[in-house]
Amino acid sequence: MNYVEKIKSELEQYVDPEKREFLPRFFKTNPGDYGEGDLFMGVTVPFQRKIARKYYMDIPLAETEKLLQDPYHECRLTALFILCLRFEKARMAEDKTEIVNLYLRNLSCVNNWDLVDSSADKILGPYLINNKLDVLYDLAESGVLWKQRTAIMATFYFIKNGCFAETLELAEKFLSHEHDLMHKAVGWMLREIGKRDFPVEYTFLKKHYRKMPRTMLRYAIEKLEPKLREKFLKGML
Repeated sequence: MNYVEKIKSELEQYVDPEKREFLPRFFKTNPGDYGEGDLFMGVTVPFQRKIARKYYMDIPLAETEKLLQDPYHECRLTALFILCLRFEKARMAEDKTEIVNLYLRNLSCVNNWDLVDSSADKILGPYLINNKLDVLYDLAESGVLWKQRTAIMATFYFIKNGCFAETLELAEKFLSHEHDLMHKAVGWMLREIGKRDFPVEYTFLKKHYRKMPRTMLRYAIEKLEPKLREKFLKGML
């Protein structure tokens, strides 16, 4: 039995029938929804992380890639947890590059918000902050929802390291994006900037808040002092 089969077999041991019914609705898998056609086994995240920690040191990258290409959402997320752990532990630049290249060529499999949010800032973020940023901007220009969310979420690592310029540039680009999953991600990243440097967030919001989608604005100002939050919502600044 190869590693993919072992991991899938272990995931099956943790199937929760109620979750198997609930997760397709939660992740919007109906025709026309953002997760259309995705398949769920019904395994919760803690069990996926447990299995990833068990196997990440031993599973070859080629088999991790196969797991990432699996039709089942939990298999793909477990593969991403493995890649995140491998990237974090990698000491050689060549090993990190190999993981990033695997990730990028399989972005079509990173196709829901939890998959993006669990991996972009842990794999792409630390790699791109010290490398060319053209990958980031190519993703942003792709016109593909999940690649665009990957771009903005990768900058979460930049934010954690005190670098805000790329996030602000992408946030400005995505002000007119049509999808609320981008509005939420951009607002979230602006809020994270504000936690670390409120004047930077405030300056950006003051300039753009009147044309920001309402969901983006609400996410961005969620942690602000109530009176200031109200002024933003009522257009009083």
